[in-house]
Amino acid sequence: MSELHPLDAAGIEAAVAAAVRAFDAATTLEELKVARLAHTGDKAALTLANRGIGALDGPDKAAAGKLLGGARASIGRALAARTSVLEAERDARVLVEEAVDVTLPVLRAPLGARHPLETLQEHMCDIFVGMGWEVAEGPEVEAEWFNFDALNFDPDHPARAMQDTFFVAPRDDGGAGAGASATSGIVLRTHTSPVQVRAALERKEALVEEGRGIYVICPGKTFRTDELDATHTPVFHQIEGLAVDKGLTMANLKGTLDHFARALFGPDAVTRLRPSFFPFTEPSAEMDLRCFVCGGSDTACRTCRGTGWIEWGGCGMTHPNVLRAAGIDPDEYTAFAFGMGIERTLMFRHGVKDMRDMVEGDVRFSQQFGMEV
Repeated sequence: MSELHPLDAAGIEAAVAAAVRAFDAATTLEELKVARLAHTGDKAALTLANRGIGALDGPDKAAAGKLLGGARASIGRALAARTSVLEAERDARVLVEEAVDVTLPVLRAPLGARHPLETLQEHMCDIFVGMGWEVAEGPEVEAEWFNFDALNFDPDHPARAMQDTFFVAPRDDGGAGAGASATSGIVLRTHTSPVQVRAALERKEALVEEGRGIYVICPGKTFRTDELDATHTPVFHQIEGLAVDKGLTMANLKGTLDHFARALFGPDAVTRLRPSFFPFTEPSAEMDLRCFVCGGSDTACRTCRGTGWIEWGGCGMTHPNVLRAAGIDPDEYTAFAFGMGIERTLMFRHGVKDMRDMVEGDVRFSQQFGMEV
């Protein structure tokens, strides 16, 4: 459409008539919205003409303003009239299409649903049970020795601080300070790694005397002093694995995690190990997944921030000090361990954006997953 001059009375009248015809031709509110944008939006002829008033001389400005003001008022009245008609038609249609027969019997007890975190945890355990591993569990209220000391955490490691750990009963160091002989405190476990130590202690006899390797998967609830937000929660779930046997290497760890990733995310899942540090493993690595949104090809991807990879969990070869704490000779046996968050895994698999949805107890969140994930 050619540009409309602010003083072109015939052109303005034609634009009004065209708008009214478009409104009358709309049979739904969606079509009316399209017509409204076409005739009253930023690129509409009357809108552009209205912007041209500023370039006119004083007397012409007044005439053009009166002319365009009347035209816009006419269009507004036509739009309001057609909107009223279409809304009435929609409301009448909804009353028919969404009618509810209140005489029908109803189920008095609404159906619940299993929480997806629980079903996903069971599915993850099933993958390892299928590989011959055992499921091991331990207490949520844990001795500090199992939670930190046995896992090679220094006495003054920041993770022990009250800012990160819920202490049920603090250490009694007799005023001697960090690093001195002390009675172990009681904490809410900050990870499921203490279960690995307990499992190794329970199975070391079979390992040494019968040659049965230790292969355990440890799921469970953990606690840290985080604020609840979209990506953090003070109570969350982890799943960790420990393998102890003769001759285990990083290659065994990589193969295990590759199989785990493909079982969860599909046969096309790609992983990588990125060097990192953990007190209880050496060497240590972060395990990343190839971005499942952009496949690593979009530098502007918001999911992987353009890196092509998403961090999933930590892993590595179990530190000799951890094996010694469990009474296992690190010169004869090697071990690997890994761990990842179940909430984070659920977010990856199903596109959950806000971790608060998982903990607020709304049954509608759980129902969409059915009985298994």
